[in-house]
Amino acid sequence: MSEEPTKRQLLQGNEAIVHGAMAVGCRFFAGYPITPASEIGELLSVLLPLAGGTFIQMEDEIAGMGAVIGASLAGLKSMTATSGPGFSLIQENLGFACVTETPCVVVNVMRGGPSTGLPTNPAQGDVQMARWGTHGDHPIVVLAVSSVEDCFSITVKAFNISEKYRVPVIILSDEVVAHTRECVRLPATKEIKVIDRIRPSVPPDWYKPYEGDSRGVPPMAALGDGHRHHITGLIHDEHGFPTQNPKEIESFHKRLTSKITKGFPDIQMSRGFFLDDAEVLVIAYGAVARSALRAVEDARQHGVKAGLLQLITLFPFPRGTVAPLLKQCRAALVPEMNMGQISREVQRVNQSDCRVAKHNRIDGKFITPLEIFKHLIKL
Repeated sequence: MSEEPTKRQLLQGNEAIVHGAMAVGCRFFAGYPITPASEIGELLSVLLPLAGGTFIQMEDEIAGMGAVIGASLAGLKSMTATSGPGFSLIQENLGFACVTETPCVVVNVMRGGPSTGLPTNPAQGDVQMARWGTHGDHPIVVLAVSSVEDCFSITVKAFNISEKYRVPVIILSDEVVAHTRECVRLPATKEIKVIDRIRPSVPPDWYKPYEGDSRGVPPMAALGDGHRHHITGLIHDEHGFPTQNPKEIESFHKRLTSKITKGFPDIQMSRGFFLDDAEVLVIAYGAVARSALRAVEDARQHGVKAGLLQLITLFPFPRGTVAPLLKQCRAALVPEMNMGQISREVQRVNQSDCRVAKHNRIDGKFITPLEIFKHLIKL
């Protein structure tokens, strides 16, 4: 960026995502305009060339995701941004990024669906799709933003996780967060922790592109730097060549899973509010977490010992954080702008007598603090 972002700025959520991506070193974007994510591409089309990066508007989201993978394999931190219909289109190439362990960031600014749905209305209907949208067992990280400040800081975190673990990272925003304007202070460059992928430390002849280190993460050479790197969507051995050896296939899948499992302390993030003495728990994410916090504060003023767990990492689902709180509380409420996609995960990990209730809106309207408050005082 041309100026050091040290002063407070009035920014839209989508704009803050762009500033976060630029600050952490993103230098390639490919995508296709779509409401309500278009501002991300529009601003990057200006800022990337100024920083020596590349912006390409592709013919569709399928091609956009393919270009992002190619740029990352060539050594650039790369991203795309889209919404529901475009998110559907990228799934095959997203699977290719998973199997080739290509670091990249995908922003999905959720809107009402399915199909063309409600282009200008908020929703949270893509949560399970973000985890399981591409076929087969695959590792992926899904993060959710709830504020303009989140849009900056979580984008930085998404790129760092992607680079550190060689895994695609999905950022789930929504129309409310994307178009909310808030006054935020963007940190100076020296304040930002930047993680880059590990490069090979061995001569080209010794390099095995899919040989994991102690964490299960292989060092990554850039295409064209002299290290041979065979790339295929087929299950492959440590050299990158397709294999039908059952032991190699099993080892490959286990390594992809274990590198994420070993990274749980780094990857799984959440925020807690009024949890120490909470008897009624609200679990929320995205824009709805904003309403939930106000509802919890109001409930406490009315004598209800309510607390909020705001999920930042949706997948891998932070069971280690959620389960103990469910044991502590007599009831939990999961408000979502869908028919209950994270509430299923909460119910799955509930091993106590805690009653798990839902509050859902699927009409394209935002869940207000008053709605959550009214439900809370009845639990």
